[in-house]
Amino acid sequence: MAQPHSNAARILGERVKAARTSLGLSQIQVWQISGIHFTNIGKIERGDANPALHTIIRLADALNVDPAELVAGLSADSLPADEQALVLPANARAAAIRKRKP
Repeated sequence: MAQPHSNAARILGERVKAARTSLGLSQIQVWQISGIHFTNIGKIERGDANPALHTIIRLADALNVDPAELVAGLSADSLPADEQALVLPANARAAAIRKRKP
C-alpha cells in the first residue's frame, strides 16, 4: 500500500471517510452528490491526494459537514518535511509582521 501524501492528507481522508460512512453513503453516491469522481474520493480517503480548497468545500457540502471540521487542527507540522521548510515558524512570522508595522 502506498504511503499517504502527508499526515495532513491522511487525517483529512480519515475524516472524509468517517463522515461518508456515518451517512451510510458509498463513494459513488458522494460522486453523484458532489460531482467529484469516486476514484478521486478514494484517493482523498486514503491520503493519496492533496485536494484543492474547492474540492474540500464540495466534499464537505455533500457530507453535510462544515469544511472547517475536515481540516481542524491541521498545521504545518502535519506536512512532509520538505514542505515544512516553506512555512515560517510562528515566532518568525510574528517578527516579520512586527517589522512591517510602522
